[in-house]
Amino acid sequence: MARLSREDRQIALGRLQAGQSQSAIARHFHVSQSTISRLWVRFQATGSVADLPRAGRPRATTAAHDRFIRLRHLRNRFLSASSSAQALPGPHRLSDQTVRNRLHEAGLRARRPHRGAVLTRRHRQNRVQWGNQHLRWTVRNHWRHVWFSDESYFLLQRHDGRRRVYRRVNERYAPNCVDEAPVHGGGGVMVWGAINTAGRSTLVHVQGRITAQRYVEEILRPHALPLLADQDAIFQQDNARPHTARLTTQFLTDHHVQVLPWPSMSPDMNPIEHLWDELDRRVRRREEAPANHRDLLQALQEEWDTIPQQDIRHLIQSMPRRCRAVVAAQGSHTPY
Repeated sequence: MARLSREDRQIALGRLQAGQSQSAIARHFHVSQSTISRLWVRFQATGSVADLPRAGRPRATTAAHDRFIRLRHLRNRFLSASSSAQALPGPHRLSDQTVRNRLHEAGLRARRPHRGAVLTRRHRQNRVQWGNQHLRWTVRNHWRHVWFSDESYFLLQRHDGRRRVYRRVNERYAPNCVDEAPVHGGGGVMVWGAINTAGRSTLVHVQGRITAQRYVEEILRPHALPLLADQDAIFQQDNARPHTARLTTQFLTDHHVQVLPWPSMSPDMNPIEHLWDELDRRVRRREEAPANHRDLLQALQEEWDTIPQQDIRHLIQSMPRRCRAVVAAQGSHTPY
C-alpha cells in the first residue's frame, strides 16, 4: 500500500463504499488488485486506512512539513527537491531524497515537461475563437478538402539527452562510453510538404533562407498549385512571414486559392507536425544512419514516400478532436 498516497486511499475507500469493483479501482490507480483488497480488509478491521505503527527509523517530517512540501511544489511545479529541502523551517535540514519521498506520497513525480509554444492571452483567445468556428466541421464535408502544409528542419545528428550508456564506475570518459556529437548537430536540411486525406505532395528541399519570393516561385507555383486544382480544395499554412507576406497573399488571391485562416502559435492544431515526428523516427530507425546532408535528404524523401496513406488519413481525422480539445483547454496547450 506504499504505492497509494493518503489522498488516493481515501478516494479508493469511497469508491469501494460506493460499490465499485476492486479490479476497476486497481486499474484506475495502476496498482494490483491485492493492494485494494488489503486496503479494504484494513478498513474493516481498524476503521482506518492509515499506515499501522511499525518499527524502524522515525519519520523525519511532521504532517506540517509534508503539507509545506506538497503545497510548495503544487504552486511551482518546476522547483527542485533540493530547494525545498533548504527552504523547510527547522534546525535539521532534510535530505533531497526525503523531499522526493514526500512528493511521491502526494502523487507528484519528476517527469520531462512538455515543450510548447509561448502562448499569450491574445494567442489563447484566437485559438479558442478558431476552435469554436470549426467545431462543426466534419472530415467528410470539410477537413478532407484541406491540404495541410508546413516546413520542418531535420538535423543530421540529434542528441536529445534520452540516450543511455551502460558503463562501470570510473568509465565516464572511456572512448567507448562517450557520445560524441558535432556542434549544432552537424547541420541539417529543411523540407516542405503537404498532406491530404487523398494524397501528399512531394517532399521539397528548401535550401537557404526562405523568403516570400522563393516561397512563391519554388514551392507554391510548382508544387502547391497542382494540388489545389480542385475547386473545393483548401490550403492551410501557418503564419510564418513568408506565408503572410503581401506577395504571397496576392499570388494566392490571383490563383483563386481558398486559404484556411490559422491561429498563431498553434502547431498542435496541424496534423502534419505529427507526420514530421514519424518521418524523423523512420530515418533514425534505419540500419545505416545518413552520413551527410545528401544522404539525409535522400532518406527523408524515401521514407516520406513509404508512409502509409492510412496513417495520414488517421491524423487528419483527428481534426474534430483537436478543435474540441483547444476549446476545452480555453486556448491553452492541448495533448496534440
